[in-house]
Amino acid sequence: MNRRQDSGPWWRRGWIFATTVIAAGTLIGLSVPMAFRTEPANTPITVRTTVQAGQLMSAPQVPFAGMTWRDYHGVLLPYSADNGPRDTENDLATGFTQTPRGALLAAVHITVRANMRWGPKVFEPTIEDQVIGPDADALLVAAREAYEELRGDRPDGEALGRAYVVLEGFRWQGYSPAAASVDLVSAGPGDSEVTVRAVTRVQVQWQGGDWRVVGPPGGTWAGSAAPVDSTDGYVRFPGGGA
Repeated sequence: MNRRQDSGPWWRRGWIFATTVIAAGTLIGLSVPMAFRTEPANTPITVRTTVQAGQLMSAPQVPFAGMTWRDYHGVLLPYSADNGPRDTENDLATGFTQTPRGALLAAVHITVRANMRWGPKVFEPTIEDQVIGPDADALLVAAREAYEELRGDRPDGEALGRAYVVLEGFRWQGYSPAAASVDLVSAGPGDSEVTVRAVTRVQVQWQGGDWRVVGPPGGTWAGSAAPVDSTDGYVRFPGGGA
């Protein structure tokens, strides 16, 4: 287990929670940045390169047969008996297969659980054990700071409540058995009851017998997320996801 020391800042009041998936911002983590609502849909996304582009297949097929959707504090998440997560004890999620579907499931579950909304019993072990890369420490510190700022009068360690977000779809940037990059689309309520969508780029690496999420640049998902008007061009999640 890799316990990290506090260092570095993160996003705070500029986001409304939607959940997760990430991004600890949009989803998958997941909240939708308020600033995104006035920016064009082609806002650039920043990524942390994990492998050479030539090592990635562009768009592997991901079958949805046998996948079920279960409520996770207000967010419907996909589960597969074959591809993971195999262990969901203590509200965490580990054990994904080294396949495209396993990578996709890991990206969703790890990013969602890395959100501070579920409290330190969930986000701390998720980030400490399942987020890797040079910006993982900053992500952990940011989550701790955001949690302390938002918990108010709640007892220390208590979750901040249910989320209101829907995972709508995804699009591969690339996949290999060693690493993958995927864009995840999530939707949540915005101002004046308008639905707000965002796409968050999540990268994963196969390490230590399981998929790990690569921490976003600077420990914030803001640079890895952008507004999106619709799910056109993305693979729609079936059933509970969309």
